[in-house]
Amino acid sequence: MMKKITLLVLTCLLSILTNAQQLPQITQYMMNNYVVNPAVAGMDDYYQVRTSIRNQFVGIADAPSTTVLSMYGKKDENVGLGGVVFTDQAGPTSRVGASASYTYHFPLTKDVKLALALSGGFTQFKIDKAGWNVENTNDPLTQGDILVQSVPDATFGFNLYSKKWYVGFSIPQLLTSNLDLLDNDFADKLTSEQSGNLSRHLFVLAAYKHNLNKSWTIEPSILVKSVEPVEAQMDFGIKATYDDKLWFGTDYRTNGDIAALVGYSIQDRYMIGYSYDVLNADLSDYSNGSHEFMIAVKFNSQSSNSVK
Repeated sequence: MMKKITLLVLTCLLSILTNAQQLPQITQYMMNNYVVNPAVAGMDDYYQVRTSIRNQFVGIADAPSTTVLSMYGKKDENVGLGGVVFTDQAGPTSRVGASASYTYHFPLTKDVKLALALSGGFTQFKIDKAGWNVENTNDPLTQGDILVQSVPDATFGFNLYSKKWYVGFSIPQLLTSNLDLLDNDFADKLTSEQSGNLSRHLFVLAAYKHNLNKSWTIEPSILVKSVEPVEAQMDFGIKATYDDKLWFGTDYRTNGDIAALVGYSIQDRYMIGYSYDVLNADLSDYSNGSHEFMIAVKFNSQSSNSVK
């Protein structure tokens, strides 16, 4: 078991230092879409605060846990503002950060608008080597105590939308900032594929809301996550909502994970949501799945023309 834990620790460390790194993921992306794409700020006619708390791979020691808090909304007819703070922990590695965004909306037709966004902020990475139980104590990768570095970050977002649908993309880690968490002698031995530069990601997010009748609506959605050199991953989700209050749905991820979602809206202002991920066959023998909670609060509308 100790070998498995050590392997997980080293894997978490290398996931931060290699180009194959993936940013933290959330299952309820359709409920907290600003975290994926800052260009959705101002698409709805109100400010809102949303938080997602995710415990991934429950049952595996030092498994990832993520907390994201976002606030965003419409400043005026053409401008949306927003911000995010987050923390992500996986074994001895962690990252915390914050960013703020500005979104400008262009009317293309009476019903369709185009939004462009740019967000900027910072991310702090930390590796805590204290207490590592490794076989080779002389390995230069395991030497030292706590390593900390903060780097600037930026995201570009694009969103095309109307009252019933939206489609857009974002490019996180736009600056490809360099992490210098290793000593120079060891860093010089790394290949270009093992460098500490943060890789640009590409997220594509789309959803469509269809009214079945006066009581029921359904909303299919898709999220594509891509970063070289790993294979792109897709989430296919569908959410059904009854009376604008109770919703439930499912999400399928192309790595084999399947999730169930449920949530409730109180007085059209407060929202709570929960999702449970059933993991693919490679991890199901070691983990009981992943849990994610979402809490949201809406504030007063700025006008009567909201895109819900």
